[in-house]
Amino acid sequence: MIDFRSDTVTRPSMEMREAMACAEVGDDVYGDDPTVNSLQAYAAERLGFESALFTATGTQANLLAIMSHCGRGDEYLCGQSAHNYRYEGGGAAVLGSVQPQPIENEPDGSINLEKARAAIKADDFHFAMTRLLSLENTIGGRVLSLDYQRQARAFCDDHGLLLHLDGARIFNAAVKSNCDVTEITGHYDSVSVCLSKGLGAPVGSLLLGSKAFIDRATRLRKMVGGGMRQAGILAAAGRIALEQGPLRLFEDHDNANYLSAGLAGIPHLEINPDSTQTNIVYARCRTGEAEQLRSYLADQGILITAGDPIRFVTHLDVNRQDVDRLLGAIRHFYQS
Repeated sequence: MIDFRSDTVTRPSMEMREAMACAEVGDDVYGDDPTVNSLQAYAAERLGFESALFTATGTQANLLAIMSHCGRGDEYLCGQSAHNYRYEGGGAAVLGSVQPQPIENEPDGSINLEKARAAIKADDFHFAMTRLLSLENTIGGRVLSLDYQRQARAFCDDHGLLLHLDGARIFNAAVKSNCDVTEITGHYDSVSVCLSKGLGAPVGSLLLGSKAFIDRATRLRKMVGGGMRQAGILAAAGRIALEQGPLRLFEDHDNANYLSAGLAGIPHLEINPDSTQTNIVYARCRTGEAEQLRSYLADQGILITAGDPIRFVTHLDVNRQDVDRLLGAIRHFYQS
């Protein structure tokens, strides 16, 4: 099967499998798994932070970040479309008693900072205390500009807020921005990075920040059941993903642009090719047959997620020939 549903569907390389099989391990809850420790030290240095924490998922990393920055009854500002608001089970509110204050995302994925300013609560016991602004980069495949992120940092400094980045696909953002990842991470108090979205690891994410912040996050990780014992087996693959994965992301972006151009030539689909910035492509089915298209493609050995719009994601297990096969199958569906 050719799978365009997400870049989370990638399978670990043979190099990763061999590294996992041979990984030196210890008990990470005691802090003595050498492979986990090596990954965390490398990640902190590579992304420009004091410390890092290996977590089971991006959802867990974001939850730990919000709970480490905010106390019970505090509030964080985020985008209406933010993953840690819409797609992570309300964990910050349910488990951390931290109130989200969503603000509508702009077309480029950013949050209007004047709207964010208006959403900050007054220092009054009627209101939750606003502690944190959380951004996402990339968001829906869109990249926040470096200038906007500089503005967000200054905004938080001016208003006494902390700044977190859900950077699940931060290396895609760095590739598109033609910059080193530290030019992005340098603006934030904390960053989460997914190792299994695009970078190719089978499992795992990282949370990065100051040593004191990561110490708090480590305590909370234990609280929510995230102590994984001999986790070096997973961290071994994560280290390879972090070292090698970013080097080939431009291929995914090229394939996504190629796919966008091809979809634009199919009259039954509505798409603006210029809106494709990284590895995520959106197209609307003018005839309302997204579910029928999904079923047809599955019969042809191609997986997509039906929706309005349909989302296609390119990744390391998809090549140019696979994209051509997808385009050919879609054309055949509408011609039959």
